[in-house]
Formats: sequence, C-alpha cells, structure tokens
Amino acid sequence: MKISIPQEVKNNEFRVAITPAGVRDLVLGGHHVSVETAAGEGSGISDDDYAAEGATIAPDAASVWESAEMVVKVKEPVASEYGHFRSDLVLFTYLHLAAEPELTDALLAAGTTAIAYETVEGRTGGLPLLAPMSEVAGRLSAIVGAATLLKPAGGMGQLVPGVPGTRPSSVVVLGGGVAGTNAISVAVGLGADVTVLDTNLQRLKELDALYAGRIKTAASNSLEIERACLAADLVIGSVLIPGAKAPKLVSLDLVSRMKPGSVLVDIAVDQGGCFEGSKPTTHADPTFAVHNSVYYCVANMPGAVPQTSTMALTNATMPYVRALASRGWKEALSLDAGLAQGLNTHGGQLTNAPVGLATGHDTVSVASVLA
Repeated sequence: MKISIPQEVKNNEFRVAITPAGVRDLVLGGHHVSVETAAGEGSGISDDDYAAEGATIAPDAASVWESAEMVVKVKEPVASEYGHFRSDLVLFTYLHLAAEPELTDALLAAGTTAIAYETVEGRTGGLPLLAPMSEVAGRLSAIVGAATLLKPAGGMGQLVPGVPGTRPSSVVVLGGGVAGTNAISVAVGLGADVTVLDTNLQRLKELDALYAGRIKTAASNSLEIERACLAADLVIGSVLIPGAKAPKLVSLDLVSRMKPGSVLVDIAVDQGGCFEGSKPTTHADPTFAVHNSVYYCVANMPGAVPQTSTMALTNATMPYVRALASRGWKEALSLDAGLAQGLNTHGGQLTNAPVGLATGHDTVSVASVLA
C-alpha cells in the first residue's frame, strides 16, 4: 500500500504521524511510505532519518496527498487540506467530527473513508488511540494551569504549592478518566489541594485508594460542581463522551462568580469544550478573559511537547496502521470490531451516531458498510 505522511499545518502543531521506526516497519512489510519534507522537524526527526529507513521524501503537501492510498495524520485536516480528499482515499487521524461540521461535510462530499483515532476501541474496552494524548494533555493541563495562575499570564498571581505559612492552590478536576487522572497526578505532585469530581463512584473509590486520602473526591452533580468551582483557583475540565460533543458543566453565570484571576483549562475543547464560552485557541495565543477569570483552551495541547507526544501516539497507532496497510481497510475493520468503531465516513455516508446527532446528518451502521 502507498502510505503518505503530510506535515501538520495547524498553528504550532509540531507532532508527526510516524517515526523512522514506523517507516522501517512498513517498508519491511512491502509498503511504500512517502513523508512530506520537514514533516518531522518539530519532533526532532530529519528527512534524512526517514530516508535512511526507506521513506520517499515528498517535496510538498499536494504530492504527498496525491500519491497516497492511505494518509496517516495527527490532527484533523483544516480547510486548506479539504481539496485533497477523494473517494479512493483512506484517512487515518484524529477527526473530532462532532465539533467539526465543515470537515464532516467535506469528507462526505468527497466520499473519503475516514477512520478516527478517537473512536477506535480496544479489545478490552477503552480508547487506545485517544489515551496517550489524553495522558499528555492531562499532565500538561496542570502545568499550563499553574503557569497561567502567574500574574503576568493574567492569573491571580498564585504559586500552586505555596510556601510554608501560605495555602496551596485549590485545583478542581472535572472528570476522573485518563486525562483527569493524569491531571491529578501532576497537580498532587505540585503540592496543590486537589478535588476531583466524577459521576463514576467506582472510579472515585479507586482514586481515593490510589492517593490514600491526599485528594478530595465528590460525586459530580450541578451543585457539587458549583461549590467546587467557587472555591477553586484552577479548574481543569477533562470530560469525554466518545465521538460526541462534550457536555457543558460550567456555565457563564458560574464563571462570573468565581474568584478573580481564577484559571479554567478546557482539555475537552476539541470536542466542543465543557465550559460555556470555551472556544479553541492556539499555543501562540492560548488564553482569553471570561468575566474575571482566564480560559486556556488550546485545542492541540500535546503539540507543545512533540518529542514526547509523537512517540506516545505512534506507539499506539502503528499496530493499526500495519493492519490497515496489510489487509486493506475493509478486511482490517471486519476482523477487528474495535477498529471498526473508528470508521466515521465512507462513500458519502456517516457511520458514527453521536457525530450525526451533533451535525444533523443521517447515519448508517458500520456493519452495513462492511457487509
């Protein structure tokens, strides 16, 4: 199969969808790999590194897309890339279509077979291709939140751990999933006073046991969220409904009553955000004021740490890339029910019900496409 890796074009996106080890693996499997020139530079990987393992270096985006039977990316395509879509192309990347109606329309109009990392399910459950970036975003959320609390960044001017004789910052984490758990880990390590809210009582029990009482837990409901946010210096939103838009857990009215200079980090912004008023920002301009608080809503947070993120992501994606390349998309999906859940569009049809609900499109079942 002809597999192409374009350079990511989102603002300050330095990740790349393959490493030299991945190129070697695919080439040894008899596949042709084309990598756009400079695609790996942000992750510390040169064209020569790829070429040494058998990749062809393509001079520009047009040539890398045109030569491909399958394009493997990191982030969802932007408008300048929509013109490369076609009906005989397989696209394997993060898509987040519930929050991207224009991208959804473009994929459907082109008839592209689009498989989304974030809706692929593991053999034993979970979301194995979302997990590594959720780990990165979760850990990073506490770090950028602590930095944004500094006065020059617009925050209240608080040091998260404090010093002897002063109180540490109150950090509230909404959601105890993969991202939330990793946010808690770093926040606790920074010395914060951490509270986590989740609707899953079993998960709260596990977190309570893990931290041996060093964090506070609360069953999530609107009243508990309100109480926690009003007392918080930093709120990290890390809720997820696979494939669907994130629920709005924090209202603008609640934000208006929070502490002046408080910070809200929305990890879920690429799924529409879990704070009312959230809108995607970039690493170049990551924050904006809402009432007297500061929102941090960078939609590609892991892009800031590409050497970590590229390795973590490709460790998870490469087994699926190999399966798609070796068997073809239809056979690969037929043999792996979890991978089949990643199919979002094919032949002008939408195959993900939560995306259909969010975008107003009719959907068909994955099984009907594979039949």
